[in-house]
Amino acid sequence: MGVMRFLVHPPSRIGELVQPDISYLSGMDGQIFPTQIEVSEGELSFRRPMSESCKLNICWPVAGFGHRVLTTASLREREQPYNLTLELARGRLSELCDLVAMWQQAGMVIPSEFRTAHKESFALFSQACTSQESLDSVCRLATRSIEKACQASAILMSAYAEQRLANIRRMHHQSPGLLGCRIDGHVLTDGGLTTFQQAFNTASISVNWNDVETREGEYHWQRIDQFVNYAIDKRLILRGGPLIDLSLNGLPTWLAPWSQDFQNLPSFVCDYIETAVNRYQGRIRLWEVAAYGNTGGALGLKEDHCLALVARSLDAARRTDSDAQFFVRVDCPWGEYLRQGNHRLSPLQFVDALVRSNIGLSGVTLDLNVGYSPEGCYVRDMLAISKLIDFWSMLQIQIHVNIACPSAASPDLNAHPRYQVCDGIWKAPWSEETQTDWMNQVIPVLLAKPAVTGVFLSHFHDGVPHRYPHAGLLSVDGTPKPMLESFRKQLHPEA
Repeated sequence: MGVMRFLVHPPSRIGELVQPDISYLSGMDGQIFPTQIEVSEGELSFRRPMSESCKLNICWPVAGFGHRVLTTASLREREQPYNLTLELARGRLSELCDLVAMWQQAGMVIPSEFRTAHKESFALFSQACTSQESLDSVCRLATRSIEKACQASAILMSAYAEQRLANIRRMHHQSPGLLGCRIDGHVLTDGGLTTFQQAFNTASISVNWNDVETREGEYHWQRIDQFVNYAIDKRLILRGGPLIDLSLNGLPTWLAPWSQDFQNLPSFVCDYIETAVNRYQGRIRLWEVAAYGNTGGALGLKEDHCLALVARSLDAARRTDSDAQFFVRVDCPWGEYLRQGNHRLSPLQFVDALVRSNIGLSGVTLDLNVGYSPEGCYVRDMLAISKLIDFWSMLQIQIHVNIACPSAASPDLNAHPRYQVCDGIWKAPWSEETQTDWMNQVIPVLLAKPAVTGVFLSHFHDGVPHRYPHAGLLSVDGTPKPMLESFRKQLHPEA
């Protein structure tokens, strides 16, 4: 077993970390190792099954930016502990240098403001590395280097999104990709429809098995039929699904007796998928066939059974409607859950196995649900999100992204009880303004990526049952939140 040791100075800074136990070690290829963390006075130790070089990923406080997942450069194992602040500064500068070199070759104009901030960050890092003064001085200089590097990163990502989107609109004379949201009964009102059409061109309609067939053989399609007919009448693009949800309690309870019978369980699943896809054939042409198969939890199914079930589901959907496009949704697209050692496949490996099976997978939907614990994505900046999309683009399939972050930290009685708001991790406490700030940054970056063909908000109205607390476009009283403008200006850039 290998051990990586890091010195944290001053020692009191360990107490400032948000859940230090969610840190993890990863390899050069991004593979996340099962990681055990030990906290002692002024030192963090990370144990993993092997002793090869690796990177540390940790949620670190940065003045003016809140908490961010920062990554060290690749480090070899050694007896002497590394200075954590210094290594995080080195890692952030390394990421920036690699990205700038790649984007310059692609013809991007690098802003002078970036070069200034980047140069200052590098100078501070150099001083920290060569300082013969106290440890206080070294960590102070490294901390300032990280802050300047984060400023440089924000400038670079803003320029990237602006230049890419301008080029897309110039070439295609329209807004890039699909902008959508899950619809509910509030969209059916005149005021709801007006607000919806200001922000979105695509209606995402839940056709979840757990809701449609609560008892075996008893189907409830009326509400879905109403949504489908209404969306078609209003000339909205339709996305249906997910058809099956493989997260905890995501499948109908009446399936429990067959949870260990993997000879017959897939036949129930495929029968529902064929029934649903056939019912809306020609009307719904974008389907999320399965969700959360990579993390699992439904009926206690093993990882290989989840993979096989998703594969069978895709095959059934394709055989039913060969003209439609079929997606699978993955949770935790960075794969942080692998640090617990309960899974063998990373999210990319899970989807890659489906792509290689040649069973009709058109694309993948990535869930970016920031600001939630214990099962939300860790907070990352736009540089990390950009790198994530580039990483998933290697599969050469379409990418849809579902986004969510809270507009408040108070309890949300309509949200799934498994998700709680994790406050104090973005630039300011979660509020409608903080939510808008995150949306203003992430939406342009996602739409600027060639592989991203759709961006979807998790739900429309906070007054109906939903998954993530306070993530809707409308508050409980039906008032549009400021983030409406974040979507509107992308859907109607000429306005």
